[in-house]
Amino acid sequence: MAAGSLRRTIEDVERTVRAIATEFDTDTVVIIGSQAILLGWPDPPPVLRHSPEIDAFPGCTTIWEAREKARYPDETPDASEHINALFGDGSQFHETHGFYIDGVDQNTAVLPEDWRTRAIVRRIEVDKLETGKVVKRMVTAMAPSPEDVIVAKLARLEEKDRSFVEAFHAARPLNAELIERRIRSTKMDSVVAGAPRHLQILPD
Repeated sequence: MAAGSLRRTIEDVERTVRAIATEFDTDTVVIIGSQAILLGWPDPPPVLRHSPEIDAFPGCTTIWEAREKARYPDETPDASEHINALFGDGSQFHETHGFYIDGVDQNTAVLPEDWRTRAIVRRIEVDKLETGKVVKRMVTAMAPSPEDVIVAKLARLEEKDRSFVEAFHAARPLNAELIERRIRSTKMDSVVAGAPRHLQILPD
């Protein structure tokens, strides 16, 4: 495997976008999970970049799966599985670049329903081969806002999520009232969404 740090970089995000944009011929790639913060905060503290993976999916997932189903009627195409096969844990991509892409979908993370209205976007140049020539095109990388990433972390609240939220809050103090409003605008179970445990981990 390539000698790589477990600290992800904005260059890793850009490589992820290029890989998915090329494979799926899509103009939009969505980044979720902890490393989504890199799109708007390329140099956060190292503790926030400690991950072997970047979670992503193509904006054209539904179209791609329908097209593949038409080509292969006996199969059940799944974009996330396709990503994992090509770019996932143990793949050649992983061996070469020292990190892997985790194929996810729009339902993987618990996010506020209007998260796209606040999304962080970045235009990334991607090479495309047309009639034997390499041409440049621009692809939109999209990620939830940092506060919405925090909401997704709080929704799951495994130990690594707790550590991430605490480290983020230490570096950039979060507005607990804002986070609470965002939590209540998710599809999270109403009882869970109202549970104070989500905000108790934010130190005063």
